[in-house]
Amino acid sequence: MAELLTLDNLLTLAMLIFLQAVLGFDNLLYISIESKRVPEDKQGFVRKIGIGLAIVLRIVLLFVVVHAIDAFQEPFAAPHIGSLFSAEFNVHSLIVLAGGVFIIYTAFKEIFHMLSIEQLEADVDQGPKRSVGVAIAWIVVMNLVFSFDSILSAIALTDVFAVMAIAIIVSGVMMMVLADKVSDFLQKNRMYEVLGLFILLLVGIMLLSEGGHLAHIHFGGYVVEPMAKSTFYFVLVVLVIVDVAQGRYQKKLLIERRREMGAEVEPGPGSAG
Repeated sequence: MAELLTLDNLLTLAMLIFLQAVLGFDNLLYISIESKRVPEDKQGFVRKIGIGLAIVLRIVLLFVVVHAIDAFQEPFAAPHIGSLFSAEFNVHSLIVLAGGVFIIYTAFKEIFHMLSIEQLEADVDQGPKRSVGVAIAWIVVMNLVFSFDSILSAIALTDVFAVMAIAIIVSGVMMMVLADKVSDFLQKNRMYEVLGLFILLLVGIMLLSEGGHLAHIHFGGYVVEPMAKSTFYFVLVVLVIVDVAQGRYQKKLLIERRREMGAEVEPGPGSAG
């Protein structure tokens, strides 16, 4: 306990909690969107149980990775097709790639569902629902996919298991609170659901680029480079600005259209009363 309370460990703990918060935004968005697939009265329960189970499994994963990190990074397959394609797959890269593919699939499916003709007169939340168990399972699985970055970053910063475990628990509790707030915001501001899904799509692309980099994938002689977090947040800000500007412009057009319609129905001078 005395070792844990050293200044160096406390500073590292604060840094890890901050890092978990920064890296956890994409995970937070996925949890909020996924929980909306279950009945409304179960959504808060799904978020809390899903994140709670994920915290426990993150600590288990942390323990496994600490003791078997070489096994996660050791290539086990190296397909090669001339200069067209080459790669060196390891467990870490496959997990990240699979997570990216699933998130892109989820984002596209939800976007097409929202824009489908059959749903124009129906509420978005009236679409296909998932059972509570399935939703919790997906939240746990994707939480583990997102946790690899933070766990590997934690291992790089400290070798004290207690510091890493506490950071995971604290960040998990923060995620429980913030997931409810993000979900409530999306529920009250339905116009931002499309924006959220496109951000989720961007998250999937980021995971694909990271997984491709971890697997040393080459296409036609070009290496797959990971999308930097700074690039991700820059594009995110641009998407938000475009969405806000477009929303205000649509309101302006709506006001102008109402004024034009009002001018058309207004009786002219000399009209019969």
